Amino acid sequence: MDQDAFRETYREVNERACVFEKSVLTNRCACSRAERFCIAEREGVRCLSEAGQDRCQRALAILREQARFALRTHEDRATLPHGKAMRIQVGGMQGIRALIEPDADDPKAVPDVYALLARAEQQFQNLEQLPFSRIMPWIAAYEPRPRRKHRRDH
Repeated sequence: MDQDAFRETYREVNERACVFEKSVLTNRCACSRAERFCIAEREGVRCLSEAGQDRCQRALAILREQARFALRTHEDRATLPHGKAMRIQVGGMQGIRALIEPDADDPKAVPDVYALLARAEQQFQNLEQLPFSRIMPWIAAYEPRPRRKHRRDH
C-alpha cells in the first residue's frame, strides 16, 4: 500500500485519532480510552472518548506551548520532529503523574493518560493552572530511544 492510500484509509478508519498515538504505540503511555487497530500491517490508535480527545488536545497544546523554551522550538510548526513530540507527550505525562501521584512506585510509567489528565484537571481546576515549572524538567530529561541504524545487506 502506498503512503497516500494508507493516509486516506487511515483517516477513513480513524475518525477520532488518539492525540497520544506516538507514546501509546511505543508503549511509553497507556490509556483506557485508546483502541489499537491495524491497516496493511501498520498500527494506529483511535480514541473512544470525544471528551477525552478534547482534553488531550488541550493538554498537548498547553504542554507544547510551555515547552517551547525547554525544547528550543520557537517556530509554530504544525508538526514537531518525532523526538520532540515524544518528549512533550511522554515527558509531559510523566511530569504530570509525578505531580499528581508523588508516591507512585514508578513515576515514569503512565498507565492511563485519560484518568491522569482528568485527575489533573480536577485537582488544579483546569489544565492551564498546572505548575509547569515542575513538569518541564520531565520533558527536558526525557530521552527518546536512539534511532536504529539500518543495516544494508550487500
